[in-house]
Amino acid sequence: MLEYTAEHVKAFIQPDGSLDLHRLASLPTLVMPETGFVDETQVARVGRLTNLRWQGRELRFNLVDTPGISSIGTERIEALADELDIQQFEFHRTHWAVKEGDLYAALFGGGATGQLAPKVFNFPVQLPVERDLVAVMMPFAGFDSVDVSIKEAVESLGLRCHRADDIWENHHIMDDVISLIWRSRVVVSDLSGKNPNVFYETGIAHALGRDVVQLAQSLADVPFDLRSIRTLTYLNNGEGLSKMKTALAQRLESLVG
Repeated sequence: MLEYTAEHVKAFIQPDGSLDLHRLASLPTLVMPETGFVDETQVARVGRLTNLRWQGRELRFNLVDTPGISSIGTERIEALADELDIQQFEFHRTHWAVKEGDLYAALFGGGATGQLAPKVFNFPVQLPVERDLVAVMMPFAGFDSVDVSIKEAVESLGLRCHRADDIWENHHIMDDVISLIWRSRVVVSDLSGKNPNVFYETGIAHALGRDVVQLAQSLADVPFDLRSIRTLTYLNNGEGLSKMKTALAQRLESLVG
């Protein structure tokens, strides 16, 4: 434990001489096997630690993968050894080290991975997915009754429902939108009226791997690229909204189980 960890980092992780599990669990984590001993492809995973606890002399934990980040071939991690402050012989020894620096910047800043990070907003990678949170992307003006029906469908399942204008956590509204999509288990997108903001936000939700439920008052409002995805259509009147609420609740229940 804490091999190949700088002394000042050890002092942060062990402020009173013993391991501070809360500080350790707050850090983004890279988990990978030793390399060079098998022929088949091996992978590393990136995520956060949960249920970190001592079991006898063993430190046990669960790893929750960071949303939108697939497993990474260990050869790519080895190529980033300098950026990650990993010495080459560390790849051949099982240990737990804590390193300085930004793990996500090293992995996705355009280095050996060849991947680029967004430039106009930031993914809040430090935040977990909230399993009971449903994000709603929809036009604001003229959709009050639709908003009420969606919230009633969500809340009937014991889930929470938020639109971007329900929160104010950042200076830039787009950061609030991204944070909401990132933290949500499901995104409901109302494509009615061909609102460009909703289209943009729906694309981000798809890119982050969120389950997206598409709504529209007319299929003519659904762009060609999204028509291969099933869309729940509804009429914006009392009967139509009632039917939409029932169908939406059924779809959400099938997704969140």
